[in-house]
Amino acid sequence: MMAANRSTADILDAAVHVRRAARSATSGAAGFDAVLAALSEVMEYDHASLTRWDPVRRRHTTLAGSYPDDATAYIETRLHHDPVFPVLHSPARGGLWLRDVPRHLLTASPGFLEVLSPLGIQDGVAQCLFDADGRYVGMLNVSTRRPRRTPDPARAVVTLLTESLAAAVAPRTIPGPREAAADRAAADPQRPDPRRPGGLSPRELQVLAELTTGRTNREIAERLYITPRTVATHIEHILTKLDVPNRAAAAARAATWGIEPSP
Repeated sequence: MMAANRSTADILDAAVHVRRAARSATSGAAGFDAVLAALSEVMEYDHASLTRWDPVRRRHTTLAGSYPDDATAYIETRLHHDPVFPVLHSPARGGLWLRDVPRHLLTASPGFLEVLSPLGIQDGVAQCLFDADGRYVGMLNVSTRRPRRTPDPARAVVTLLTESLAAAVAPRTIPGPREAAADRAAADPQRPDPRRPGGLSPRELQVLAELTTGRTNREIAERLYITPRTVATHIEHILTKLDVPNRAAAAARAATWGIEPSP
């Protein structure tokens, strides 16, 4: 049965299968192709991809996808420079659907003019994925040559799936004995963790390091791929934990500890 002809209840049931596939991919029990296969039951598509953002190489890496090679290359290396990207790159946005993109942005978008339009794409969604800390971890792209019906229950369902998809694409590391011991220490509030001076979390230490440069909240947000509001919240926690009156005093404390931002 085509997803476009399915009832809202059917689509919600299909969303449960997507979440299960995402959990399996998160644990390594299954591949990401299974996630996209399950997603096809939520919304019929011609092309789709699930990518992970690499902040070091500053590019996306395709985990699973069905776009042609040139479209895949665009998503991986150029999409984050597209004029449309700043619009959709927001934790508060529930995905950017092609039909909702302002016309002036489409006419300025190489992604639409050079990639989607030649493929005959008429609809679809680009959904940025963020982890629990507000860190950008990747993207879901879905495209179809057929306009979708209105109202479209899949729009809301895709938004509901973002948390599971973000958890699946977020980079994972397997802790060694020392890391595992440190994690146990961090979980015990009575036991200090020498890696976290002042009792700061890893993300708070990153923000503290950025404060030593005098950067604004927006500049810090851009470097750490989080929102300015999240930066402000971290700074509030830093000031409270370090018992200092302002960010300048926090930066001075960081300097005495030898904390510096990464290049």
